[in-house]
Amino acid sequence: MKVAGFTIARNIIKADYPLKEALLSILPMVDELVIAVGNSCDGTREYIESLNEPKIRIIDTIWDDNNRKGGAVLADETNKAKSHVSIDADWLFYIQADECIHEQFYPVVKASMEKYLNNEKVEGLLFDYQHFYGNYAMVGDSRRWYRNEIRIIRNRKDICSWKDAQGFRTTQGKKLNVAHSGGTMYHYGWVKHPAFQQQKQLQFHRLWHSDAHMKKNVKPLEVFDYSNIDSLQHFTGTHPAVMNTRISGIDWTFEMDPTRKNFGLKARFLYWVEKKFGWRPGEYKNYRLIP
Repeated sequence: MKVAGFTIARNIIKADYPLKEALLSILPMVDELVIAVGNSCDGTREYIESLNEPKIRIIDTIWDDNNRKGGAVLADETNKAKSHVSIDADWLFYIQADECIHEQFYPVVKASMEKYLNNEKVEGLLFDYQHFYGNYAMVGDSRRWYRNEIRIIRNRKDICSWKDAQGFRTTQGKKLNVAHSGGTMYHYGWVKHPAFQQQKQLQFHRLWHSDAHMKKNVKPLEVFDYSNIDSLQHFTGTHPAVMNTRISGIDWTFEMDPTRKNFGLKARFLYWVEKKFGWRPGEYKNYRLIP
C-alpha cells in the first residue's frame, strides 16, 4: 500500500501558520508529500526547503488572485498539488497548513487504509475534528464548527477538491462514499497571537471577497478580538508531539469561562439538543458515510 500526502502553502510565515508541525505530523503516514507552493512574499518556499525532508516535493504555482468567489482558488491550488502525486499511490492524505494529526491515531488510520484498500465502494476516509480557539486549552463546541471532514481519498482523477478546499467530491459534484478513519484531526487555525490572527483574517477574506468589499466590511484592526465567540469548552486530551515547542512558546493570553454561552434562543436550543442526544439537526455533511 502506497500513500501520498499533498497540501498547499502561500505566505504562511506572514500569518504564522503551523505548517512545519502539520507536515511533520503527516510525514510518518506517507511515502511522499507534495506541496504546491504559491507565489509568496515572505519566504514560504525557503521555509519548507529548510526542513530538509526527503519525502517532500515542492511544486511551484501562481495563484489566480481574481478567482475569489467562494474561496475557489484554494480548491484550484489543492487540485494542482493532487495532480502531481505519484500515479501508483493507492491513497492520498490531504492536510491543511493549520491541521495536525496526533501520533496516537497513526495505527488506527493505517489500519483503516489497509482495511478498505480493496473495497472500491469506499472512496475516502473521514476524520473527527477538534477546533482549538484562542489558546491550546479551549475548543469550540457549537454548530459553527464542522465535526467531520474527508482527509484521505482514493488516487482517482475524478475526485477533486470541493469549493473552498474544505473537503472533496467527484468532478461531477457527487458526494463521496466514505468510511470513518478512526482518527481525529486537530485544527489550530484559530490559535495564534492576536496580531497574527488578524493578519490571517485579512489574508483569508481576500480569498473570498473583492477589494471593495474588504474596504467596506473588514475592520483595519491591529489585533484580533478573540472574545467574540459563542461557546467553548476545556480540552482535556494531549496535543500532537510536534506541537510541543509551539505550545510552550505561547506569548499571549486568552481566558474565557466555558459556562458562559453567547447564544440566541434558537441556537441555545439546538446546542442543548446536540449535547443531550449527540444529534445536530440540519447538519451539513459533505460526504455519504457508509455504515
